[in-house]
Amino acid sequence: MAVVPYKDKKTSKREQVEEMFDSISPKYDLLNHLLSAGIDIVWRKKAIQLLQPEKPRRVLDIATGTGDFAIEALKLNPEKITGVDISEGMLKIGREKIRKLGLENKIELRTGDSERLPFSDNVFDAVIVSFGVRNFENLLKGLTDMYRVTRKGGTCVILEFSKPRKFPFKQFFSFYTNRLLPLIGRLVSKDASAYTYLPESMQAFPDGPDFVRVLEQAGFTQTRWIPLTFGICSIYIGKKV
Repeated sequence: MAVVPYKDKKTSKREQVEEMFDSISPKYDLLNHLLSAGIDIVWRKKAIQLLQPEKPRRVLDIATGTGDFAIEALKLNPEKITGVDISEGMLKIGREKIRKLGLENKIELRTGDSERLPFSDNVFDAVIVSFGVRNFENLLKGLTDMYRVTRKGGTCVILEFSKPRKFPFKQFFSFYTNRLLPLIGRLVSKDASAYTYLPESMQAFPDGPDFVRVLEQAGFTQTRWIPLTFGICSIYIGKKV
């Protein structure tokens, strides 16, 4: 059974994830940086640095949220970055952020379902996602659609939470995510379900070698798994050849 934010509702995971992000969007950036002690910024920088040798011209940022990963991807000096997300609440904040930075000519944020991308085949030189694939209703379907819109020779870079495997960080991280994180999230965002869903979805997510296998099943080759910060986050890379 799929992990969903609101267990008392009968709506689909996609609908619940959209509702959840609309709900927490005003506090999302604050909570992201607060709950990770700002290290999420470092993780995004590392993921983009790994793409620099590819020099992608057209970049697609899936589950773009408020646009932080898309903005970081400007360091690749692409011609255009397109971000898609199902949450209008998140996109509204992202568009305002981009407007204030004067980046409308470089970054476009569009409403779109990450598992049914509104683009033709073989369009993007790079497809990137930060903390989004865990929320897919159908992981393989979403990754397969990402493969479809990636051009031949293009690269997919995915940044996602993972589960530490070594003592004592494994135990500490479990305590933090299951006890402290929901408490802080509830106090700041007023949506208790959103920050209970986070550790539950992390626990259920097939990280590490298990995720690499799904990535390869979707069609990607030359895959890599790069754990970060004792394994609490990972970068996954795949190529379309």
